[in-house]
Amino acid sequence: MTLPPHRKQEIRARYLEVDTANVADVLDELGYPDYGLSSAFWPIREGSKLAGWAYTVRGQMTPYPGSGDPAKMEAVSGLEEGEVSVWSGGGAEGVCFFGELIALGMRERGCAGALIDGGIRDIRWINEMQFPVFTRYRTPVQSIGRWQVNAWQVPVYLPGATAERVVVRPGDFILADFDGAIVIPAELAETVLERAEALTQKERLIREDLRQGASLPEVLAKYGHV
Repeated sequence: MTLPPHRKQEIRARYLEVDTANVADVLDELGYPDYGLSSAFWPIREGSKLAGWAYTVRGQMTPYPGSGDPAKMEAVSGLEEGEVSVWSGGGAEGVCFFGELIALGMRERGCAGALIDGGIRDIRWINEMQFPVFTRYRTPVQSIGRWQVNAWQVPVYLPGATAERVVVRPGDFILADFDGAIVIPAELAETVLERAEALTQKERLIREDLRQGASLPEVLAKYGHV
């Protein structure tokens, strides 16, 4: 799906106003039940929200000589505004995929945050720059000499909530908040957004009716199940 930059930014801004729970409900209704990600993903800063178009980076545990990973630098140099860097490859291995400096470089390119099936370090400094990150674990151990990027902008696997694996393709939409993280297939991004916005508005009306003294059976009869 190719959208002009201004349209992509508009969609991203609107997704920031809806919750992953409502998006998950909409995907269920549309027949896409297995796009929620593992509950092991957590935000390094409480209350942060992550929304953007997936830019995938894939790597693997492998020993190698030298003092850096040129492929990693080349991979992140392609990030564009409003994209989320999605890191796949060995989430239980115990090394960090990036830290403060690479996060700073991504933010300066307009990157909207990172979703990491792996580890992160320099959490204090990344939080100070208010860069949204959802990750599997924290570790001080660097990846240099241990874990290496082998591809980017290719479909990748991430661990799922109701399925062992969820495929994330470049250009799919990523949304993560206090409840967890979910993937919205690119071709469904606008449809899901519109329905999630409608559901969000319905919930606002229900809350208001309840505050005004209506009973739960009354509001369910009025608005239906949510």
